[in-house]
Amino acid sequence: MSNTSTLIKKVWNYATILRDSGVAYTDYVAQFTYLLFLKMDDEKCKSNATTSLLPKDCQWSNLLNSSGEELEKIYTHILSTLSHQSGVIGTIYAKAQNKINEPANLKRLIGIIDKEEWLGLSSDVKGDIYEGLLEKNAQDSKGGAGQYFTPRVIIDCIIECLSPSLGEKICDPACGTGGFLLSAYEYIKSHNTLNRTQLRELKTSTLYGQDIAPLVASLCAMNMVLHNIGGEEGNISCADSLKEKGSKYFDIIATNPPFGKKSSTKIITDEGDTKAQEEYYERDDFFATTSNKQLNFLQHIMSILSFNGRAGVVLPDNVLFEEGAGEKIRKRLLANFNLHTILRLPTGIFYAQGVKANVLFFEKKEMSEEIQSKEVWIYDLRSKKRFTLVENPIRIEDLEDFKRCYCMEDRSKRVESERFKRFSYSEIESNSYKLDINWIKEEEDALPSPEEVLESIKNKISDIQKILNNI
Repeated sequence: MSNTSTLIKKVWNYATILRDSGVAYTDYVAQFTYLLFLKMDDEKCKSNATTSLLPKDCQWSNLLNSSGEELEKIYTHILSTLSHQSGVIGTIYAKAQNKINEPANLKRLIGIIDKEEWLGLSSDVKGDIYEGLLEKNAQDSKGGAGQYFTPRVIIDCIIECLSPSLGEKICDPACGTGGFLLSAYEYIKSHNTLNRTQLRELKTSTLYGQDIAPLVASLCAMNMVLHNIGGEEGNISCADSLKEKGSKYFDIIATNPPFGKKSSTKIITDEGDTKAQEEYYERDDFFATTSNKQLNFLQHIMSILSFNGRAGVVLPDNVLFEEGAGEKIRKRLLANFNLHTILRLPTGIFYAQGVKANVLFFEKKEMSEEIQSKEVWIYDLRSKKRFTLVENPIRIEDLEDFKRCYCMEDRSKRVESERFKRFSYSEIESNSYKLDINWIKEEEDALPSPEEVLESIKNKISDIQKILNNI
């Protein structure tokens, strides 16, 4: 077994051990992130004889030389102090807390990290280790961090269709752990011969991400660091993308906004009861007011996309047929943007069960009275398709026919097929601008596969176990 695979196994196995003692994968990945950054800073200072980015009382050596309650106290102090720093440090440690309550377990994790020279590992190896932890975290958090995990084959397919070029600004306004940004980085790097200046531009001033959840933004920022992307300031921020109009415009936007239909806040009534109060975003660049956050994300993307910019966005079915604000937004999208392709995604590919989603590909055009979306091509990868996360996960081979039909080099050469159909603007207009179009008939009385039944049972058992653990 190679040193790399041994290290991966060791890191994953300790996550399992801590999980048995009550530390969820989400918390483990967070603590691993906080400690690993300290260790890498320590290595950089020793190898380059440079000054640490961290305050003296927040450095790796302070943890190595302590144990027991003293170790716990020092670690808590480090997290609190670094959470108030600026740049990438502040993003990684935003609202950081110690979730490892047993000092002996914390000491053991520090020992595992300290034995390895992390800077000596390639960015690919470090990335593989970290992304493996993120995937385990997604599997463990069906209703939590799992919602931010988009299957890698879907991400890579979207990026390939968008075909980013060196010099273009790329953004994911709901970046999760950074899958779209890393895929875009790898695509540009593999399709170009870059000199040192160009590589620096790609790493420091090309990729931008934002996420509303502090922990998720932290994981994304660290993911970028481990892939040697971003620099000291970093381009990942923790903020609500929908709160206000962005100050930058982007050539490419690739994203999967968080699942869930409505934005709401819990409030206490005068009678002492708790109820949800819907949130509406009032922005002068939004042309429809709604509490549907996917519709708001779509408006946000339409707003921050540069003219002639390209977008690939994963959105749930309700965006394609919802009336009122939904119809108004779709009408504007078809009129002012070239919505040229919709990919109907199959169910069973996301950790959030039962999600019916699509990928919308569109381009922003200059203002004109002429309708920009003269025709919309829809590829149906959902009908008569059955995927599960464990037994039958979606693979890159399942997307090959879509990529051939998409015709990345020249979309004028597209040809209709059983799963790929063209619909004119007039057809869509006559149907209240609804885009949830399905022409492939499913077999009647089709029963779920044994794998789907088993997956459902496993999810229910997992949910019951979490309830029992909380009790």
